[in-house]
Amino acid sequence: MSHNFSLLVVDDEPDLRTLYELTLLREGYEMDTAGTVEEALDHLRQRSYSAVITDMRLPDGSGLDVLGWLEQQGRSEKALVITAYGSAENAVEALKAGAYDYLTKPVDLRQFRSVVASALGRLPQAAPTPVPAELPREPAADGAKPAEAALARQPRAEPRPTRARIEAGSGTNALQRLAGDSAAMRQVRALIEKVARSMAPVLLQGESGTGKELVARAIHEVSARGTQAFVAVNCGAIPEQLLEAEFFGYRKGAFTGANEDREGFFQAAHNGTLFLDEIGDLPLAMQSKLLRSIQERSVRPVGAVAEAPVNVRILSATHKDLGAEVAAGRFRQDLFYRLNVIQIRVPPLRERIEDLSAIAERVLERIARDAGVSPAPRLTASALAQLERYPFPGNVRELENLLHRALALAGGEQIGADDLGLPDALLDESQLGALDALEPLAAAATAPPVPPEAGGAEPDLPQDLATYLDEVERSILLRALARHRFNRTAAGAALGLSLRQMRYRMARLGVSEESDS
Repeated sequence: MSHNFSLLVVDDEPDLRTLYELTLLREGYEMDTAGTVEEALDHLRQRSYSAVITDMRLPDGSGLDVLGWLEQQGRSEKALVITAYGSAENAVEALKAGAYDYLTKPVDLRQFRSVVASALGRLPQAAPTPVPAELPREPAADGAKPAEAALARQPRAEPRPTRARIEAGSGTNALQRLAGDSAAMRQVRALIEKVARSMAPVLLQGESGTGKELVARAIHEVSARGTQAFVAVNCGAIPEQLLEAEFFGYRKGAFTGANEDREGFFQAAHNGTLFLDEIGDLPLAMQSKLLRSIQERSVRPVGAVAEAPVNVRILSATHKDLGAEVAAGRFRQDLFYRLNVIQIRVPPLRERIEDLSAIAERVLERIARDAGVSPAPRLTASALAQLERYPFPGNVRELENLLHRALALAGGEQIGADDLGLPDALLDESQLGALDALEPLAAAATAPPVPPEAGGAEPDLPQDLATYLDEVERSILLRALARHRFNRTAAGAALGLSLRQMRYRMARLGVSEESDS
């Protein structure tokens, strides 16, 4: 046990203070106690602590007052809040106020010790004993239910790699893989760093292919649980009749074909993070069971008579509007409030098109490395310009697929517009004209010199290609703006650009109304 951790326990009931104090002293922590908000603040003004554990209801205020003071003072203490049983609103309010985690009364002491250890980053309890990777595929006995027989044939869902294995496999962690420096991505990164400090559930909202799982991995890796398991589950990919056994596991003999114990997703993510992708596809019956497991921090495997405690952080994601799903009666309101403590919106690619070049470069480096291609090919100016005009309904996932195909077709150190295979129907005539204006530049840069004896003269090469290309783009922007009387929306539409993209290019190239004169 370590004596480097000091705790402040705040509760107005002396018996409970004594119980918490004795429990934590046995774990080797230094302890101070307080019975009111004012006493707690007096202690905090005199010294700092590793963590503060406070009841929600106090004689002269609330545990939220203590959390607010810690936040206002910029203190580093982790805060744990104890709420009355069944008071979900208080728990959510505490998490939003910056609490690392919460406990409900009556407090389970084993869970109490586990949550405190997790908050302090101490080694968590050992995860449940692993089970074989796959159940024996024996034929179901006569009369077995189809769902039971199918479940017995299901291979065990392996947990996703731990942080060390992710880094070994990709050469970089998830946060570094979030390429781009747009305002939208800077905000996402800032939220990742902030929410990683607590146990608060996070709901990731965004279109398919935007990288919601990558954001979830980044939250996990930055958190104190980063070295533990990260288990990702696609809720829409599991047959409804198998959901309970897949999530909570089952016991030997629970049904025909259940020949041995098997852990579920919750047990596999013990002490780590459980990522529930496409949570909006979960049936209502399973939503109720999931809510209970989240609230009680325990699961009961199919065929078991007792619940087993689990220590899991929940991250979830959806492309649906869960608020509308709640209104339509397809999603439980209480589960929505429990999951939506903190929401992070992952922007579509079309809203951060200025990041496209950096994303494409990062993706090409990765797929080239995986394919054993060196050096990684680069996009030509015309190829990048064409990609910037493509709407990307599949977002970053679609970009990766395009670049995989282009890498296979290019066969050289450059990927041109033709290698991308984008249909011309996606580009109008003005867009194609803008692309055509760039083609002679690429041709001039790569064309072989004309022999003097043939009577031709070799064209001069630009001294600074980037500046030269910027001037060409600037000229095209000015022509479009002049043609549309400096209506940026209309000029952008003529070039296949959104107003956001038009503003970005104008700012980068210094184009303004005064430029036209």
